[in-house]
Amino acid sequence: MIPYGHQDIQQADIDAVVAVLRSDWLTQGPSVPRFEAAVATKVGARYGVAVNSATSALHLACLALELGPGDRLWTSPITFVASANCARYCGADVDFVDIDPITRNLDPNALEDKLEAAERLGQLPKVVVPVHFAGQSCDMAAIHALAERYGVRILEDASHAIGGADHQTPVGSCRYSDITVFSFHPVKIITTGEGGMALTNDAALAPRMARLRSHGITREPDEMEGEKAGPWYYEQIELGYNYRLTDIQAALGLAQLSRLDGYVARREALAQRYDGRLAGLPLDIPTVAPGVRSAWHLYTVTLHDPARRRAVFEALRAAGIGVQVHYIPVHLQPYYRRLGFKPGDFPVAEDYASRTLTLPLHPGLTETEQDRVVDRLMEALE
Repeated sequence: MIPYGHQDIQQADIDAVVAVLRSDWLTQGPSVPRFEAAVATKVGARYGVAVNSATSALHLACLALELGPGDRLWTSPITFVASANCARYCGADVDFVDIDPITRNLDPNALEDKLEAAERLGQLPKVVVPVHFAGQSCDMAAIHALAERYGVRILEDASHAIGGADHQTPVGSCRYSDITVFSFHPVKIITTGEGGMALTNDAALAPRMARLRSHGITREPDEMEGEKAGPWYYEQIELGYNYRLTDIQAALGLAQLSRLDGYVARREALAQRYDGRLAGLPLDIPTVAPGVRSAWHLYTVTLHDPARRRAVFEALRAAGIGVQVHYIPVHLQPYYRRLGFKPGDFPVAEDYASRTLTLPLHPGLTETEQDRVVDRLMEALE
């Protein structure tokens, strides 16, 4: 089977993990802050808060932004469910903004129309979560301008996009957002096994997320409500969680981070090769907006005839090619249907989702394997 995504583990990764296993610290040691600092420096943010998954990072970010019951979060319907679930964890309501038909990202024009209507009704969201689908940055300048106009906080879900850039601004710099979240799942650009990170330039948000990831506990005297009784003393300031990343995972992440640029370049080269080989077939290839550099987490095509998608999918799977579908629109999941969403609510997203197919793309994919993917796709389309 040729998987749609796969981690790349090299001897340097193994050596880094073994070094931690032989050290005094398996967790809550020096590797986590080193990893946080290295990622923050790489993307140009002031602070990084490493956690055990991007889902946890989204949850902590919402808590730090004080999202709660009675508040609203808006996001894209074309994303993994975590982009919406993070609001529900906080007791907030969720709504969606339809996607741009070209980039598949949250559409700034649809966002503007929806914000105007929400303002008239007194139902503005507290947080908007743009999702950098497949590794391509949303139009963050436009989204930020709308957020400024309507007093909305911005949380970038960049789970797909570490290593990407928008007009030479690295994704994760938080130039146009309060917080950005990365994922380090094995199929993402770099991996820590499982893991994620929240980036911010806000000196108040960073320590709050760091405290919340570890039970809401502090050992900092200036954060305590009582008098520090001794060096052993700590206080639980608020209800937090155990969302910590281990030093073992952070060591793997640090080793992977050193190869980030090479990974993105390889993915980009494979994507360009797909573009050339797929030209002329009854499908549309991905489009990257001018001035944007995608991290190419996914390579998604959209078939001209949605009725053929299942047969093509099954033919490719039978040929040992691990195609996938990204994504089933979140608002059509049973949980969200029970909240009142229904087919037809976001037609652009639904049309895209009915026709899309994700082809294998990862740094270890060989050109021979890629040719096999294309050849089998051509046969299935015929």
